[in-house]
Amino acid sequence: MAFSISGQQNHVLKRKMRQTQTQIIVQNQHFPSKQKNTKIQDRNAAVLRTQHLNSISPIACTSGISAGFRSLASVTNSARLSLHKDPIFVLSSILLLSTFGLVLERRTTIGKALSAPLATMAAALIVANLGLIPFSSQTYTFINKFIVPLAVPLLLFDSDLKRVINDTGSLLLAFLLGAISTIIGTIVAYSIIPLKTLAGDNGRKVASALAARHIGGAINFVAVSDTLNVTPTYVSAAIAADNLVTALYFAFLFYISKPETSERNKEDDNNNQTHSNDHADESDISNQQDSKITMTSIAFSLTATSCLLSMGKVLTNIFLPPGTSALPSVSLVTVAAATLYPNFFSKIRLTGTSMGILFMQMFFAASGAAGSIQLVLKSAPSLFLFSCIQICVHFITLMTLGKLVFRLRETELYLASNANVGGPTTAAAMAQAKNWTKLVLPALLVGILGYATATPIAIGLGQLLSKIS
Repeated sequence: MAFSISGQQNHVLKRKMRQTQTQIIVQNQHFPSKQKNTKIQDRNAAVLRTQHLNSISPIACTSGISAGFRSLASVTNSARLSLHKDPIFVLSSILLLSTFGLVLERRTTIGKALSAPLATMAAALIVANLGLIPFSSQTYTFINKFIVPLAVPLLLFDSDLKRVINDTGSLLLAFLLGAISTIIGTIVAYSIIPLKTLAGDNGRKVASALAARHIGGAINFVAVSDTLNVTPTYVSAAIAADNLVTALYFAFLFYISKPETSERNKEDDNNNQTHSNDHADESDISNQQDSKITMTSIAFSLTATSCLLSMGKVLTNIFLPPGTSALPSVSLVTVAAATLYPNFFSKIRLTGTSMGILFMQMFFAASGAAGSIQLVLKSAPSLFLFSCIQICVHFITLMTLGKLVFRLRETELYLASNANVGGPTTAAAMAQAKNWTKLVLPALLVGILGYATATPIAIGLGQLLSKIS
């Protein structure tokens, strides 16, 4: 038994020894030296480490960078949303955009071509769609509810109707014909292009607002848009399209009116007495324009416009249905006050105009910020065509009635059309540029008459358009 166990152990030991010898032989064949074996092992380990790094490190780096960007984006978005809820930040943005438009218009050729309202609205539209300012804010509501109503009386401080009637002469008739021509142009344009691309009843409302724009000016467009509750996006699109059309139209008026300059100057030279009286009027205007904006004039302007706004709202609540905008009544009250007390309002006219323009710029900035670029681009083509047809019919009708029926001079018809489509400032600027010195003051006055009358006319026209559609 002992011999048997010992034999088995010897057999096992011999087998292990043969296995060990075989392993050594194999190792000696593949790795002749220990040093060489170590080097190869090190080299293989290095290769493995390199492969590991090449396969894993880019993923790890990319994952880390992505996580960093996500963290940064989260913090940035949180800060942006926090600013969007801050009324002071939104108000600062609106004032910056308003000032940007004014400065661009006064200091650059591009700005003059675009106009301050369009420059401001375009900038606000882009900034809002980039997410830098919100699409909706309490600040926008505040501007539409309080700032715009204050702007209306401020821009009408010089609307003395007695002075308009006495000092405008035959230009007043030309202007009235221009207003009628705009009404006809609006009806024709709306019959051809009913603005179906504008959701709901916005087509009729925008058509009415553009009619107000082409009888009076931008302030009337705003008043009618507010009264009829036009969607802010369509306000932005309408102003953008219409400003492009009016810019082209003004260029056309300037071009065709060139031959009239010398003829008009000769006529002025042959009428010395009238010319002297006109110089007296111009001197009076010049003295008014020299009045400075002071703390007192600002205080009087804000007080007067607040009181006029309150009176207009009281009359609206008494005589008109609930929910009706007070701006038409405010306009009528302001015109009546300026006609009854011209001396007082002439002293604060410059201050009122300056503040009114700034307030209107704030409205344009808020309207642009509330707009969608996609909707604006979708709506602008039809609005552009509508405005083109409207102004073309206006011009053809005005020239036909003015020249063939009432025998008015072409110079007065061109200037009246400018006052209709652009307002008092563009009309007076055209008269000054053409050296029509007799017509500078009348052009300014008939433009102011447009401010005073365009809003109620356009609102009444809106009722007629509802029957056409």
